[in-house]
Amino acid sequence: MKAKAFALVLLTAALLSSGCSSATNNTGSNATTSAPPVFENVSVHDPSIIESDGTYYVFGSHLASAKSSDLMAWTQISTSVSDDNPLIPGVKEELAETFAWAETDTLWAADVIQLEDGKYYMYYNACRGDSPLSAMGVAVSDSIEGPYRDLGIMLKSGMVGEAGADGEIYDATVHPNVVDPDVFYDKDGQLWMVYGSYSGGIFILKMDSKTGFPLPDQGYGKKLLGGNHSRIEGPYMLYSPDTEYYYLFLSYGGLTADGGYNMRVARSKNPDGPFVDAEDKPMEEAMGAFGTAFDDASYAPYGAKLMGSYAFQPAEDESDGSEYGYVSPGHNSAYYDEQTKRYYLIFHARFPGLGEQHEVRVHQMFFNEDGWPVVAPYRYGGENIAEYAKADIAGEYKFVNHNKDITADIQQSTIITLAEDGAVAGSVSGTWELSDDHTATITIDGTTYKGVFLRQYDETGERQTMTFSAMSGEGITIWGSRIITP
Repeated sequence: MKAKAFALVLLTAALLSSGCSSATNNTGSNATTSAPPVFENVSVHDPSIIESDGTYYVFGSHLASAKSSDLMAWTQISTSVSDDNPLIPGVKEELAETFAWAETDTLWAADVIQLEDGKYYMYYNACRGDSPLSAMGVAVSDSIEGPYRDLGIMLKSGMVGEAGADGEIYDATVHPNVVDPDVFYDKDGQLWMVYGSYSGGIFILKMDSKTGFPLPDQGYGKKLLGGNHSRIEGPYMLYSPDTEYYYLFLSYGGLTADGGYNMRVARSKNPDGPFVDAEDKPMEEAMGAFGTAFDDASYAPYGAKLMGSYAFQPAEDESDGSEYGYVSPGHNSAYYDEQTKRYYLIFHARFPGLGEQHEVRVHQMFFNEDGWPVVAPYRYGGENIAEYAKADIAGEYKFVNHNKDITADIQQSTIITLAEDGAVAGSVSGTWELSDDHTATITIDGTTYKGVFLRQYDETGERQTMTFSAMSGEGITIWGSRIITP
């Protein structure tokens, strides 16, 4: 997405390829002979998800969008900011004031929500990129696929020597860059908007559900974290009725293939915080040191890390020799399906050796025993978590530790063995345990990770295989994918 000095080329990849809730609620078959999932890929940077009448939509940067009926096969709706874009026809004139203020000809990460009047509201934003000179507004439509009609700008940032929304002279180290909106209802029906990228941090505002605009006299709202040009952006809020927490998802680092993008999460009992990470550290402290910019070392320890750049390397005896992994996955949204009780993480990803090409990915998500989300290692392929026996799990695995750093390095998998007697051996050593049908407890070098075992479709091997995803008390995630042999 975002406010950085990167010219992002949105690539539309319509390639067919083959292949990701709450662990206590989503159960099903353990069969391995089901038909393989069919995937159809699209490119939407910074995908924000919304469901409408049984169809899932993602809206993102550059006025790109796509839809799907199953979260696997996607159809591209729009790709770029042009006057023939079906979402906002004549967009250059419709949003002329926004483009003029932000000194740009494109739009960043959009968010769409249906408000109480039944209409769809698109929160759009534009930013110059090498500064927080940005504008954020809202447009409305009777149909989720548009056309949207502009209602006006609600926030501006980046002004030099002038007062910002709070009446104070704008200071980019403490005031927000008004991009990356996520508008959501809390469990009591109050409408909020969380937003921000780099600059002064991540902020939250109370919104008027009748007008779609912020309630008066809030300025830029309440600051949740960040500041001093921390590389933290893309906030997205999800409430879990199972844990009764609000989860604030964030992306750290830079979005490009060499930027080290990675996804983090914090939680709170209140939509406006205070938020803490898995170590109970207050997220208000997650910021760069005063007088610095992009001081990653200061805030890398904060926030539970869900996923960074990684690669499952092919094992020597595997039936397929392909590498599987992501580069700079990030700017996610999240979705809870009330009917199936499943949770999903939706994001864009780049890929090893493919430069800036990016596509939408959807992975199933579960909550571990400590109430923290763990993400399935492979993309969602219609799988159900099931009852497993030790014999289903024991075997050799490709193992990835996502660590806690912000780095452009790709975490390469190593080989470990989960023995049926509960021992872990190979590149790391320890113990593993299965309980409650699919709950995973894995202890490595004295650190305990809690999560789930899940049978998934491995695209490279074109077969079902066992996986695990677990998180430590320090907020570090480990993944495993059992090796497929002929």
